Amino acid sequence: MKITIISPNTAHLHEMVQVLQRSHQVQTFEGGKTRMPAIADQERPDLMIVDGMCCDPGDLAPVESVTNRYPHMAVLLLCALQTPEFLLQSMRAGVREVLPSPPSMQALMDAMHRIAAKLPDRLQERTQGQIMAFLPCKGGSGATFLATNLAWMLARNHSVLLIDLNLQFGDALAYLHEGKPASTLADVARDIHRLDASFLIASTVKLTPRLHMLAAPEDVIHAMEVEPGHVEAIVQLAAAHYDFVLLDLGRVLDPLALRMLDRAQCIVPVLLPNVPAVRNAQKLLRMFRDLGYPESKLQPVLNRVDKRHEIGLTEVRKTLGLEQQQWRAMPDAPQEVQAAINAGVPLAESSRHSAVVRELVAWAEALAPAAQEESGGFLNRFFRRA
Repeated sequence: MKITIISPNTAHLHEMVQVLQRSHQVQTFEGGKTRMPAIADQERPDLMIVDGMCCDPGDLAPVESVTNRYPHMAVLLLCALQTPEFLLQSMRAGVREVLPSPPSMQALMDAMHRIAAKLPDRLQERTQGQIMAFLPCKGGSGATFLATNLAWMLARNHSVLLIDLNLQFGDALAYLHEGKPASTLADVARDIHRLDASFLIASTVKLTPRLHMLAAPEDVIHAMEVEPGHVEAIVQLAAAHYDFVLLDLGRVLDPLALRMLDRAQCIVPVLLPNVPAVRNAQKLLRMFRDLGYPESKLQPVLNRVDKRHEIGLTEVRKTLGLEQQQWRAMPDAPQEVQAAINAGVPLAESSRHSAVVRELVAWAEALAPAAQEESGGFLNRFFRRA
């Protein structure tokens, strides 16, 4: 489930998120019940947990506003003092459960199971997330850098799952996180009979509340156990629970990669402005045409563009013959990018005003225009936070 928790008590927030994020997408907000309507509009969770309620039925006005506006959204209240009148009025206001504040973790988990059992229809109705497949036209093209950093940018406003499908040599996690994952894609594949939303989310690395990553296997032997059918089931489930599913593919176009390209709504070939990369891109495009992929499915990226180079976007686009609106060009910023990769942090964290960051923000806005909620859009809001 996608869960938001509102509480004026940071200790309560920390305790609940430590338990719930193991098997759910969890977003926390410090504050009280008056924040409910705005957060419901922004996050559209499956479940909203509101802490710090008192036993006055008159305080249920924001609760009823949310349940009337979003009848499929479950609401759970945490109240230190409970009276029969308050419990009755809460149920009339559309509240699913009322627990003590703070709740015991067992009582909270039991409530999660009861609420989840009543939500399957709601989860099935959710719009399928967009699947994007990144693949390099040549080694060193920067596909993993772009996939990880675009995922981070999208996750500022949307739920995102990044799956490292470079099974033998995948290192996407290291671009955003230090340390080893507790679970990998191979672990999920090994227990594929257990696959459901809770198991999938529990197997991911939580990079931010909205950005999760399913890491590549830690060794080659485990990588060989992952079958295309396993990954297809994982991606299908992920698309039902995340707004975006980004797939970081390797260079090898094996049956697994081809199956993922078939499923993706958007294929992102990444190439550098040099002759060998353009030649490889020509081969890829011929293969895509042979597979029957429409050109509208392709969104190629010309990476590390330097105006001083002989080959630029205009020359590459003419050679490959794709429409101009399909292309994105990323400027060359080798020192900034390498420093971020070495530190294992998003580029936007280490070099906020980089030209590459500005292009990534614009890309995220183009993919998710709903993020433009304030005057000036996400781009201006992001760069105002200097």
